Amino acid sequence: MLRSVLQRVLGGGQGWGAGLRRPIQSCSALVYRKHGPDIDQLRLVCWDLPAVGAHNVRLQILAAPVNPADINMMQGTYPILPEFPAVGGNEGVGEVVEVGDAVSSVRVGEWVIPVDAGFGTWRTEAVCDAADLLSVPRDVSLLGASTVSVNPCTAYRMLHDFQHLRTGDTVIQNGANSAVGQAVIQIAAALGLRTINIVRDRPNYEGLAAELKARGADHVITEDELQRTGLGHILQEAPRPRLGLNCVGGLSGGLVLSSLDSGGTLVTYGGMAKKPLQIPAKSLIFQNISLKGFWMTQWKRNNRKDLHHLQSMVDALCAMLRSGQLTPPKCVPVPFKNYRQAIQATVQAHQCKQVLLMH
Repeated sequence: MLRSVLQRVLGGGQGWGAGLRRPIQSCSALVYRKHGPDIDQLRLVCWDLPAVGAHNVRLQILAAPVNPADINMMQGTYPILPEFPAVGGNEGVGEVVEVGDAVSSVRVGEWVIPVDAGFGTWRTEAVCDAADLLSVPRDVSLLGASTVSVNPCTAYRMLHDFQHLRTGDTVIQNGANSAVGQAVIQIAAALGLRTINIVRDRPNYEGLAAELKARGADHVITEDELQRTGLGHILQEAPRPRLGLNCVGGLSGGLVLSSLDSGGTLVTYGGMAKKPLQIPAKSLIFQNISLKGFWMTQWKRNNRKDLHHLQSMVDALCAMLRSGQLTPPKCVPVPFKNYRQAIQATVQAHQCKQVLLMH
């Protein structure tokens, strides 16, 4: 009876559930036990840590962002869902504080990030298999390391995997002010590619356009302007885009599609407008436009057995972070105990990325 009471007090972590023996350690974690639209189901609890086995690593989580996908998982609307009780958070960076006897891939003191989604980064510590982690250098910023594995990786893969792009080629994208959009701008600039960047109309458009150009954007245009004038004035300076990136859908996605050169590719990786993509038949028939979809989580799982492939991508992005070619999106650091503030800001429009600081 006492053990069951203690288990409830400690939050029902995995250390008690399996062997019913006192865990070596526990941590603070944001846990939810059911899906729902309200963040009130999230609780900050004491969470048991299992003992570190031969192939395990114990890490101290340093920082973990709050992404829309994290909220979708809590709501039960994301394509992958964790088992209950679940620790929230898919992305973050931690420092290795203990390794098992058989672990040689990482060492104590190194920074690491999760390979896969569903890791549960909204906690102060974690124990996992060494194969579940990738290394990141300690000489990149904490915010850069904690936000590198989702949005920059998405941008990197889309720019490398769908069209053979050469220096001087053009990429067009909507949602250009999103975290992925900002990464696309910077990675494309480093590769010698031009970018045409579509944003939604807003009162601070001029300031936003200046900010994106400071990050390396060649052209910034609103959806309304693109509808009215087309790309004529831009195409006097740049070749017609061969790659289009769509995270909005609806009319905006159709504008990206209709802007592509013959034989171009449209990659859809989001649907923020929650409206069907408008596809003109002539684009498929007469221009031979290819339509593709991309989901970073699935790409990582498809390449799960080749950690070198995953690590080389992260290494390339960290080198860009180190050199200043890539900078993190604007982030608001939030103390872990103020997690409600971070989650509430994430579900509101036009907010900076919120990053939980665990210590």
